[in-house]
Amino acid sequence: MVIENTSTRKRWGLPNLTPSQILVIGFAVLIFLGAALLTLPAAVADGQSIRFLDALFTSTSATCVTGLVVFDTGTKFSLFGQIVIITLIQIGGLGFMTFSTLIALIIRKKIGLRARVVMQEAFNLFTPSGVVRLAVKILLITAFFEVSGAFILSWRFAQYLPLGTAIYYGIFHSISAFCNAGFDLLGSIFGPFASIVPLNQDFFITMTISVLVIFGGLGFPVIANVMASWGKKRERLVLHSRLVITMTVLLLVIGTLLVWAIEYANPETLGPLPGWAKVTNAFFHAMTTRTAGYNSVNIGAMHQATLFISTALMFIGASPCSTGGGVKTSTLGVLLASVVSIIKGKRDTEIFRRRIATDAVFKAIAVIFIALSVVLLVTLVLSITEAAPFLNLLFEAMSAFGTVGLTTGITPTLSDIGRVLIIALMYIGRLGPLTLAVAIGQRHYPPSLHYPEERVMIG
Repeated sequence: MVIENTSTRKRWGLPNLTPSQILVIGFAVLIFLGAALLTLPAAVADGQSIRFLDALFTSTSATCVTGLVVFDTGTKFSLFGQIVIITLIQIGGLGFMTFSTLIALIIRKKIGLRARVVMQEAFNLFTPSGVVRLAVKILLITAFFEVSGAFILSWRFAQYLPLGTAIYYGIFHSISAFCNAGFDLLGSIFGPFASIVPLNQDFFITMTISVLVIFGGLGFPVIANVMASWGKKRERLVLHSRLVITMTVLLLVIGTLLVWAIEYANPETLGPLPGWAKVTNAFFHAMTTRTAGYNSVNIGAMHQATLFISTALMFIGASPCSTGGGVKTSTLGVLLASVVSIIKGKRDTEIFRRRIATDAVFKAIAVIFIALSVVLLVTLVLSITEAAPFLNLLFEAMSAFGTVGLTTGITPTLSDIGRVLIIALMYIGRLGPLTLAVAIGQRHYPPSLHYPEERVMIG
């Protein structure tokens, strides 16, 4: 981490904030600004203002690209309100520092060291070197996928809607899918909270959304690295990219097989579908639990085992520097590699013939421990304040933390206390528990002296 001295900050007129604190405050400001806009009568379809708490819930869900909603987006909000929501999704999905970089490049303003350090923290990179180039790549990659997705989805929606509406829906759902947000407007056609259940046999819609979600959740450095490996210079895939791709494929395959096997004969989910649709919808569910938020079958009617598996997938989430949440695929990969190394009696954590730094292993353990502690604590409180089965509450809490947006149907029925807790979880999940902990706590630097070592029995 690069640290600026106090005199530099004073010369630039900057407050004495760490990069983590800037991100925490920046997201909070964006959320409250969005909430203020959504409370306006013009943002609601019937012209009647909604409560600030409900607007805050919606704004947090959009900015943190979660997808949990207390109102159906397509029927409750006006065109203005929907544009506010999709704007929050786009900024929240890519990060406000990426958009700050875009504005700076447009007006040809130099991006200083301070901004680069904040961008390093936002992108979860090791150094601030190359962050501006990465931001430009992020914008180009996003434009490619969202424009391509909008074109295909508009074409398919035109089968059900007038052309103008189909184009608008195509653009909205392409942005929402690539940003892993899960907001949809289909309630205005098929009824509130329909998501894409009525279209679960439309192969082009389900697979287009799946591709957008998967690439949005891979992480921009991984996509850039893969593109570079196919280019003229043929750059090699770095360890991070190999680990993320491997974990993503494994989770998708294992998740699809488990959902397909458990829900195959369920008359309220996969049961009535033809054979090929059972497979595609099992795949869609395994994909969407990785922080997407769309559902193609009735989540509330799923077997308990499927809900439990979905909860685990939501906890893992997407990958670093992506539009998704969760503890991240690379975090799980590092922890699994560490466990395997310990079982084999190795001192170092190794994977793909490379050694993982010890501090990375410690960070992975810290992220998973903090995340589990926060989710379980919130679930405990929800079990007191809400009248719903425990597994449903755990599912809701994990969905909020993983910025997934799936629900068994209890979101609109949450009490005010429950809504505040879910808002907090979405916020923590988007920023990352470790980033928030560092922003709140006091960072200490390595001491020059070390205490004597003594052994503790483990296991």
